[in-house]
Amino acid sequence: MPPETERDGFAVDSSLIFAPEEFATPQFTLRGYRPGDGALVNEAVNRSYDHLQRFMIWAQPYTTPDDSERLVRRWHAKYLLDEDYAIGIFAPDGARLLGSTGFHRRNQPPAPAIAEIGMWIRVDEAGKGLGTAALRAMLAWGFSAWPWQRLYWRCDVENTASARTAEKAGMTFEGIVRWNLLDRDNIYHDARFYGVFRADWKPGH
Repeated sequence: MPPETERDGFAVDSSLIFAPEEFATPQFTLRGYRPGDGALVNEAVNRSYDHLQRFMIWAQPYTTPDDSERLVRRWHAKYLLDEDYAIGIFAPDGARLLGSTGFHRRNQPPAPAIAEIGMWIRVDEAGKGLGTAALRAMLAWGFSAWPWQRLYWRCDVENTASARTAEKAGMTFEGIVRWNLLDRDNIYHDARFYGVFRADWKPGH
C-alpha cells in the first residue's frame, strides 16, 4: 500500500506526483495540455489522420473542435489528479502543436515508478528528426524533474520508424512481446519493447 498521512481529517497519499508543468528546448516546448488547447489538437490530428491511422487506432477521420476541447480538458484533469500525463509538443511560441507524447502508467502502481512514453508527430513534421529530439527530451525531463526509475517505449513490429526513434534516442531493445497491441479491426500484433533505467541514463545521452 502507498504511504499515507493524515491531513485535516483526510488520508493523503504521500506517493502522489506533483507533476512538473513544462520542459522547454530551443526547438519545442513539452507541457501538459490546458483548457483552450483543443483547437491546436484538432488541427494537428485532422490534418494528420492519413499519416496516423495505421498505427494510432484512436485516430478518427474527422473530429470537431468541441470534441478535441473535451478531450484536452480530460487530459488536463488527469494530469492534475496524478492519473496520467498527456503532454503536447508545442512550437516555442505555443501557436502550433507539433505532436503529442506523455508518461503513461498503464495500470502500474506509483512505485517502482515505471511509465511508458507514447508519441505521435504531425504529418508535416514527420521524418525531420523531431520524434527523436522529443524522446530524448522526455527521457532527460523524466529522469531529472520526475521520479521515474524506468521508462519504456513499445511499437508495432511493423512500425520501423518508431523503432528507429527509440534506438536513436538511446533506448535499449528489450525484446518482442507477442500479441501485445490491438488494431482497429481487433487483431493483435506483436510489439517491440525498448527501455532505459534512471541509473543507466546520462544527461546529454
